[in-house]
Amino acid sequence: MIVTKGIHIKKLFDWSFHHVIWLFLYMGTVACLYRFDIISYKIPWLPVSVIGTAVAFYVGFKNNQSYDRMWEARKIWGGIVNDSRTWGMVVDGYITNLFTTENRSLEEIQAIKKRLIYRHIAWLYAHREQLLVPTSWEHVAQGGLTTRHAERLEENFGVGLISDHEDYRQLHNFLSKEEYDRLTPKANTATQIINEQSRDLRELRKEGLIDDFRHIKMEDVLRTFYELQGKNERIKKFPFPRQYANMSFYFVGIFIFLIPFSMMPEVLDAGSINFWLAVPICVLLGWVYIMMELIGDYSENPFQRMANDIPMLSLCRTIEIDLREMLGETELPPPVKAQRGVLM
Repeated sequence: MIVTKGIHIKKLFDWSFHHVIWLFLYMGTVACLYRFDIISYKIPWLPVSVIGTAVAFYVGFKNNQSYDRMWEARKIWGGIVNDSRTWGMVVDGYITNLFTTENRSLEEIQAIKKRLIYRHIAWLYAHREQLLVPTSWEHVAQGGLTTRHAERLEENFGVGLISDHEDYRQLHNFLSKEEYDRLTPKANTATQIINEQSRDLRELRKEGLIDDFRHIKMEDVLRTFYELQGKNERIKKFPFPRQYANMSFYFVGIFIFLIPFSMMPEVLDAGSINFWLAVPICVLLGWVYIMMELIGDYSENPFQRMANDIPMLSLCRTIEIDLREMLGETELPPPVKAQRGVLM
């Protein structure tokens, strides 16, 4: 997530410099063809402007839907933050000797609370890692120049800004060795961690550490985690419909192809000096449409390891700090800070 008030011109250049290069090459070639009378025909500006207006509306629709996907993902993670705090609260308040026939020591009670809360922290990090696995329609999986460009963006303005494999975030720090060995090989580790929480609650009910009402309430909180996880997985695994995403790309390409054949003759007719203005004017117009397309294209996938992502690591760290403070711990990891204006 970009957290600066504005976007530095260097970031815009890094994002779109290769488009500027081919735009200059294309527009310059067409300008030379007109300048040296190799071609003379021109397309009237009216039909080209109508196409440009239609393309702008279509790209605007795509950007609006892409923003909806990104904002929905942020609301889901907001729900994870809230319900995680609720989980810490009920664990801290419900696990007591109130209903036991044989009182447990304070150390035993605290160990149970720590086990339930640490297992939830493990779920957070496991869920985040699963959401970061690339899908076949994301940029990094496209191959060729697109993949190389996406990898460079990841490294300079994405997960590359953080040490994404720091040891204290590894699941073995929050799960027992037996649970770690049993749960991490599963196809969906996050799902199995929540199920392990439910099994643990069943045993606590048998031991009288929670009553039926508290058992049901805690199971209901676990159910909300499944709902939120499923919503994130829906966004991750169901792409923005390709008939909308791809057609806007083609329409922008058609419009940019037509621009110089309509605008160049008009500008060049005004005088020979305008040869040096025609190219940058056409490049600027094409760049504006390309940037509109790229904004929607890179916003439709809010979990693809880049600067436009939901700041999942920061949110996970915030939840971890809150929950561990509920346990009375004081040696806590620091909050995640923005790097180069990007919060991951």
